[in-house]
Amino acid sequence: MPAPRLTLLQRHGCELCETMARALAALARRHSLPPLELVDVDSDPLLKRRHGLDVPVLLLDGTVVCRHRLEPDELLRLLRPPPAAPA
Repeated sequence: MPAPRLTLLQRHGCELCETMARALAALARRHSLPPLELVDVDSDPLLKRRHGLDVPVLLLDGTVVCRHRLEPDELLRLLRPPPAAPA
């Protein structure tokens, strides 16, 4: 199974984006998080059309985790490994 990927879609000069990036950095100091890729939503026409009005957007393997503000409990829940199947 490939390692999970976190992507933060953001925009230059966006205060909400900067706040979410700082919150993710603080969370990463307390919990093991996958590497974070920062992507300028305006750099890709498809991303801009899909998410341009809703930045910041945090994606886990391409799926939206949260928009506008970090939801740490939801992110950590999604990152938890599934329970082991009974033998």
